[in-house]
Amino acid sequence: MTQGQGFHLHRTVVLVGMMGCGKSAIGRNLAEQLDVPFVDSDAAIEAAAALSIAEIFARDGEAFFREREAEVLRRILSGPPGIVSTGGGAFMAARNRVSIAEMGVALWLDADIETLWERVRLKDTRPLLRTADPKATLTEIFHTRRPIYAQAGLQLAIGADATIDDTTQAAIDALAADPTILERN
Repeated sequence: MTQGQGFHLHRTVVLVGMMGCGKSAIGRNLAEQLDVPFVDSDAAIEAAAALSIAEIFARDGEAFFREREAEVLRRILSGPPGIVSTGGGAFMAARNRVSIAEMGVALWLDADIETLWERVRLKDTRPLLRTADPKATLTEIFHTRRPIYAQAGLQLAIGADATIDDTTQAAIDALAADPTILERN
């Protein structure tokens, strides 16, 4: 059991959702508010490989990356309760969904396509969007992944104009609605 700022976090919370939905920013803020560890699974993979995600994709392919992602996620979930942000595709793998359900809880940060596009359109760090029509690619990925994200234990709608603090507070409220996940002191 982890204590922090009036809370007890019983299970690791894994933030899932599309690229650009705010998993890393919300994850960092949420971990700070709850005074628990934060891990960005993509950053952990990059550190272990000494390569960027884009370089891993280019050198070894997506299948190799997904194997490393599953290994890192299980390792993180085996540790003390905390907050984990995942890459957008992590939750697509059934084995990752099973690991998360068994060892933690998934919180889907559900943002609409226009919000996502505004957040990712000017970034070149998204290997899956390196296509002739990145918005069409994002839209296709969005529609393919939504039914899978809907399998998350918890869902939080992300408003286009919501601040990080507003979204973090909404996440705390959603988690605290289940005292087996988060208890308020």
